[in-house]
Amino acid sequence: MEPIIRTENLSISFGGHKAVDRVNFEMPEKHFKSIIGPNGAGKTTFFNLISGELKNTEGDVFFKGKSIANLSSVERTRLGLGRSFQITNVFPNLTVLENVRLAVQSKEKIRFNPFKHYLHYKKITEEALTILEQVLLENKAHHIASQLAHGEKRKLEIAMLLALDTEVLMLDEPTAGMSLEEVPAILDVIKSIKNRGDKTILLIEHKMDMILDLSDSIMVLFNGKLLADGTPKEIMDNTTVQNAYLGGLYDDELVET
Repeated sequence: MEPIIRTENLSISFGGHKAVDRVNFEMPEKHFKSIIGPNGAGKTTFFNLISGELKNTEGDVFFKGKSIANLSSVERTRLGLGRSFQITNVFPNLTVLENVRLAVQSKEKIRFNPFKHYLHYKKITEEALTILEQVLLENKAHHIASQLAHGEKRKLEIAMLLALDTEVLMLDEPTAGMSLEEVPAILDVIKSIKNRGDKTILLIEHKMDMILDLSDSIMVLFNGKLLADGTPKEIMDNTTVQNAYLGGLYDDELVET
């Protein structure tokens, strides 16, 4: 079966530095894969190449077998690639419900009409409220987004991604900046989305212990290169991965394991 996302020798250079270096990657449909690696490993840069925020200097990116390397991030979202960021990306002066409702309207290609009250869009509001229930924010629907706690804003961002109904959810460190008390709630939301079984999820995290139970497979980046890709057990047992995390020596000629 054709992977839903695939890269061939995907690379990007900034000056003389190769931030992502000839990465060959495959993502099965309706699979949960986590990307891990030390700080500076190239994880977010690799995400940006797939989602279209950055343009690769070498190689190619494929979605459902077709090259998307020349498409913008907006065009890739329309195809089915939805992506969150390390920094929350919500409309701070709108309510939680309004944020999600706008995402639903965007999916349905319904333009805002200033002469129509939002209650005219009953189905859109109902869908937005259903999504807020899925991310455990239904009791904050009428709160202004800027008043939410950081963890709640991350939930809202995931809700907006779900409202776009993309086939792929790309989550860039969804627990970044959270207190220890907030982390379990966001992990529960992500787990519930996975358990529905209708989404392909690609997640960046640098804390390996957080994603072992969630992931079907784990990909490890180090110095912009693919260090390993396998099941959580295979990754945990991989001595090269252990050395990378513990600060061991890294062989530039290392092949994928």
